Amino acid sequence: MSDLTALTATRLVAGYAAGDFTPVEVTRAALERAEQTQERVNAFVRIDHEAALRQAEESTERLRRGEPRGALEGVPVTVKDILLQRGSPTFKGSYAVGAAGPWEEDAPSVARLRESGAVFLGKTTTPEFAWKGVTDSPRHGVTGNPHAPERTAGGSSGGSAAAVAAGAGPLSLGTDGGGSVRIPASFCGIYALKPTYGRVPLYPASAFGTLAHVGPMTRDAADAALLMDVISAPDPRDWSHLGPAPHSFREALAAGAEGVRGLRVAYSPDFGGRVAVAAEVAAAVRRAVALLEELGAVVEEADPGFADPVAAFHTLWFTGAARVTQQFTEEQRARLDAGLREISEDGAARSALDYLAAVDERMALGGLMGAFHERYDLLVTPTMPLTAFEAGTEVPRGSGMKRWTEWTPFSYPFNMTQQPAASVPCGADAAGLPVGVQLVGARHSDALVLSASHALFEAGVAAQVPSALG
Repeated sequence: MSDLTALTATRLVAGYAAGDFTPVEVTRAALERAEQTQERVNAFVRIDHEAALRQAEESTERLRRGEPRGALEGVPVTVKDILLQRGSPTFKGSYAVGAAGPWEEDAPSVARLRESGAVFLGKTTTPEFAWKGVTDSPRHGVTGNPHAPERTAGGSSGGSAAAVAAGAGPLSLGTDGGGSVRIPASFCGIYALKPTYGRVPLYPASAFGTLAHVGPMTRDAADAALLMDVISAPDPRDWSHLGPAPHSFREALAAGAEGVRGLRVAYSPDFGGRVAVAAEVAAAVRRAVALLEELGAVVEEADPGFADPVAAFHTLWFTGAARVTQQFTEEQRARLDAGLREISEDGAARSALDYLAAVDERMALGGLMGAFHERYDLLVTPTMPLTAFEAGTEVPRGSGMKRWTEWTPFSYPFNMTQQPAASVPCGADAAGLPVGVQLVGARHSDALVLSASHALFEAGVAAQVPSALG
């Protein structure tokens, strides 16, 4: 049954229809893989064996009767432990959250998975309140990379990325406030999409406001499109949701390579020389860009031309952290991740005028990128300027850096602008650590980003990415 853990969700759905295997067999294999990798990787807060097998048995029976609930009937999924899941505590990596509950609500994306017949394997790890770009927390410890457990999986959706890469379910829900699905996707060698803000409903609202997006973490773009068709459905609890998607995301993939032909692609290898990119990362990204050209895209090396917006991002991010911890007791504060405590104190000292100045800078950045996408359909950059570094530290040791934003310059700007951005696995360094290429589209062009990503997969972009299965 171990071979079943290597199959994408799309292949599982087809296999169920053909009678090749059942959700019970697939779920048992995924649970076995989750247990096998948990000690060395620590991707899970909780693995729900009994509940998952019960759901799988119910799915198997519905499929036997020819009455599937939806597009994900019987497909094993995992959920980042930031999103509410009915019947399961959502600890958010923090001792400040009690287990008592009651845990009676699903987040909108989780509810759509349940309605679609998905099988929930468990909740995945996150740094405390998803505050940083690596995954370790006081409550649940350090999450390692399935390719090299002593290296970080990235974050803040590191548990989800590690689970997908390790074969513990082909689909996971992550959240992304500054790169949190794309960072771990790049480090772990999987695919992730940060959709346009509001495309996937979110409830409760994030304390980090409109920086935070819910997105799919999968093996490839076809699975992400399948998942997006499910989780982008409207939910009245999110007042900022964009409403029904105009078209099926899966249907957007049908054009294949023809969907790339003629696209105007801006390739920015280092944001105009502003970012130091590791040579092996740069080489892998260039190969992915060359594939786009072979598929018929019109590629031009071009930089979007903005200065690093990190100061404004920090104001938005740190005040959000202050809001998260505002009502905590001194005892609760004492048990926080030290870095989270630091940025919360920093955020609490900033004024409303500081915040509004950051909003002004954010709006200007959004306008600049809007004009940029009048000239270019896609912006292509490295997802990360480096590969996975030592686990258990916010920044690479010896780097002289202090905060995670210093090594994620390609990710957080596009949370500020709310654009869709995907990380596509495109190679590895000499140590076998994965590299990702980032595709960024104009707001509301999620289907285009998925379509271009899918064309790259079909052209073999991930052929040199090592597997973490085994």
